[in-house]
Amino acid sequence: MQTDRPLPAFEDVTAAAARLRGHAHRTPVLRSATADARAGAKLFFKCENLQRMGAFKFRGAFNALSRFTPAQRAAGVATFSSGNHAQAVALSARELGIPAAILMPLDAPRLKMEATRGYGAEVITYDRYTQDREALTRELAQARGMTVIPPYDHADVIAGQGTAALELFEEAGPLDHLFVPLGGGGLLAGSALAARALAPGCRVWGVEPEAGNDGQQSMARGEIVHIDTPRTIADGAQTQHLGQLTFPIIRRDCAGVLTATDAQLVAAMHFMAERMKLLVEPTGCLGLAAALGAGVPLAGQRVGIVLSGGNVDLARFASLVTGGPG
Repeated sequence: MQTDRPLPAFEDVTAAAARLRGHAHRTPVLRSATADARAGAKLFFKCENLQRMGAFKFRGAFNALSRFTPAQRAAGVATFSSGNHAQAVALSARELGIPAAILMPLDAPRLKMEATRGYGAEVITYDRYTQDREALTRELAQARGMTVIPPYDHADVIAGQGTAALELFEEAGPLDHLFVPLGGGGLLAGSALAARALAPGCRVWGVEPEAGNDGQQSMARGEIVHIDTPRTIADGAQTQHLGQLTFPIIRRDCAGVLTATDAQLVAAMHFMAERMKLLVEPTGCLGLAAALGAGVPLAGQRVGIVLSGGNVDLARFASLVTGGPG
């Protein structure tokens, strides 16, 4: 963990935006009259499911790897991820000419594992329910001299992720609320930094799976709470704890942490596909699920929703939207 470094600030987000220009997509901000009617508010969807490699994670990974020294680039990068950060590091490493070794759980979605290998990274599998991925990655990096870039608890990763919200505010203008999917907190912390600078009146909400509400517990207790790996269809949010860097930012700048059930995620996926013609993975639907079902008063307000990713197997997607989360 990077506890010896200061927390990233909005200036780091703007610097990341400059590094990402010409590399990351500036994803569209879409509207839906039907979604507005359901929420009784004006909703602005930041479509990171249309980002390179299918998720916001490319922003943080490329920003972090682009800052490597020549020696670090030669030795390579190591990380751990259930899928989207894995793909992001693999693609960024390929573009920058950096060797990459990535630990992925045995039960990671097939689509995400195949894509990570397709981008040229070495994939090493582990059991997410019995093995410590962080310890395994540290051992691998030490043995090979690689630099570890974790999925969320890294200043450059947080700054890169914040560029999604930066773009949203630039296009949509001030917002009253912003709903952001929450796993380890990189996207939420970065989004909060952008909101604090560009729309200080905006209430930023993290949204995590009901089965894995470590963030909600952490906010209530004022300290990082560790949980067992949650069992949820939101595989991108199956984290066990917030980060040493992400938690203080979230605690300082966010209105709170909400949760969504797997059934609510399925309903949100169905809505996005049927009414907005967008394929969004379960984790990516956390924000919409909370906006429609968490009880936050939104009537007549301007609401941002980050759709964080769209990497889901088509067969899995079809089974969920037709048969429920079962």
